[in-house]
Amino acid sequence: MQTDVTRDFSVAAADGALLRVREFTARPGADEAATVVLAHGWTLTHASWLPVVERLRASTGARVVVYDQRGHGASTPGPGHPSVRALGDDLAAVLAVAAPSGPVVLGGHSMGGMSVLAYAGQHPEDFRARVRGSVLVSAAAGELSPRRGAIEVLVMQALARAPRLPAGRAITLRSQQTLLFGDDPRPEDVRAARDQVAATHLPTFGRFHRALARHDEADAAAHFADIPTRILVGEKDRLTPVHLSRRLAELMPHATLEVLPGRGHMLTYEAPEVVAGALAAQLRAPQADPR
Repeated sequence: MQTDVTRDFSVAAADGALLRVREFTARPGADEAATVVLAHGWTLTHASWLPVVERLRASTGARVVVYDQRGHGASTPGPGHPSVRALGDDLAAVLAVAAPSGPVVLGGHSMGGMSVLAYAGQHPEDFRARVRGSVLVSAAAGELSPRRGAIEVLVMQALARAPRLPAGRAITLRSQQTLLFGDDPRPEDVRAARDQVAATHLPTFGRFHRALARHDEADAAAHFADIPTRILVGEKDRLTPVHLSRRLAELMPHATLEVLPGRGHMLTYEAPEVVAGALAAQLRAPQADPR
């Protein structure tokens, strides 16, 4: 199914990191008022959103913007150690160039969902004024650090100082299927995710592991009070388990939580039609009034 990629370009973050962006223009006859902007997860790239983009554009024809988070894919890492709040500022930079006016619908998968939370916390006026709706997929407001074992932390600290080389063969199909997917995933989906992770540079693993362990955007949830929000999580998610999405839903009492039976962390591959449907519903939501 044709996705009509129109252009690829780079956006400069505040600290000089260059973020690679891909834009899909609205199809003829589509409502061009709102733009969908999607942020991907740790060690992945914008490509993890493409199954969703394909289905969303088939049903709505919407203009969609995806991008590689700093240090991932074709984006540069920027100076020093990253933070999730820096990712929120990066999202603001992408919006300023790729969707400088009009309403937007934001989608975030895993670390991308945390980026959306950080954007709301760092830029609350813009968030409330412009965001028509949001979809948070396999995300969390915090509480990730207790899950990190001592050995894992030591390994990630070492990787943070490693040469800028891809992980490569250390990332196997079997390990990614076990870690990222639920029941009976399609082999081509496992391979697509594995290839993205394997191409990720070693320091990105370690530096973002530290950033995620320190992530706490519980306070940012208050800014979603008047923003239609869907929270999606797989029943068998091992990276951001269901209880983290339930906690997120508690912080956003007006949000809708859906737990997908048998699915794992990679809902953009395991249930792209569900994620695309959630985004399409937010496109139809009324625009929030500025507060």
